[in-house]
Amino acid sequence: MMRSVGTLTRADLAETINRKMGLSRAESLEMVEEILDQMSDAMARGENVKISGFGSFILRDKRERIGRNPKTGIEVPITPRRVMTFRASQLLKEHVANG
Repeated sequence: MMRSVGTLTRADLAETINRKMGLSRAESLEMVEEILDQMSDAMARGENVKISGFGSFILRDKRERIGRNPKTGIEVPITPRRVMTFRASQLLKEHVANG
């Protein structure tokens, strides 16, 4: 059984930028925040986000459809909505598979 080894956070990313690029901790965190803001804003505008060699955040608009309550069997409309998926690049899949 595989188990999680932890969670990578914004602070961890900023710490890596601080160590590798020599920016201050504040500047490093600001850089991380700016990148995440750019990605979030693009997706809010309906754009997909592709990071070469890493993967793509893909948006799909789902139309209204009929669903069924599993407990009662009663049909109910499911409202239209936008969903986001992540599709890993082949490079990332190989990296994760090989540990």
